[in-house]
Amino acid sequence: MSTNQLVMYEEELEQINAVCQSLHRDSNAIAVLVIDKNGQSIAAAGEVDNLDVTSLSSLTAGNVAATGGIANLLQEKEFAGQFHEGERTNVHISIVAGRMIVVVLFDERSSLGLVRLRVRKAAGALEKILEELFRKSQDSAAANVFAEITDDDIDNLFND
Repeated sequence: MSTNQLVMYEEELEQINAVCQSLHRDSNAIAVLVIDKNGQSIAAAGEVDNLDVTSLSSLTAGNVAATGGIANLLQEKEFAGQFHEGERTNVHISIVAGRMIVVVLFDERSSLGLVRLRVRKAAGALEKILEELFRKSQDSAAANVFAEITDDDIDNLFND
């Protein structure tokens, strides 16, 4: 899958938000975040009002990058999932389509098995949304009439 910048369209953003909210509800989680691998928050659901989403997104992306380095040292492509167990809050992190990171915060009201099951379902839905985004981005790039204009064309235009 491409690692180029991805343009987010409103339709797909609404779909991602719906998947995020569904995952929150179905996994009985405290909160669910969908972020990109650069640490940019894309969607959030649940109890996020008192949560520093920006910092959590950035730190999670850094964690995924660091774990990717470990995977590389072990000649693994990537570790697709991580689990961190806390005294009150547990964190499940999974990579979707090599581009998005789904973070599920949960406590004793849920279980790791339930979260993993629901994340797997949500990941499938998110992968389909990402495929559509890539298709739209490629179509948009192909239709960009400005892409064929070079710096020389602009210089020639103003040198007359």
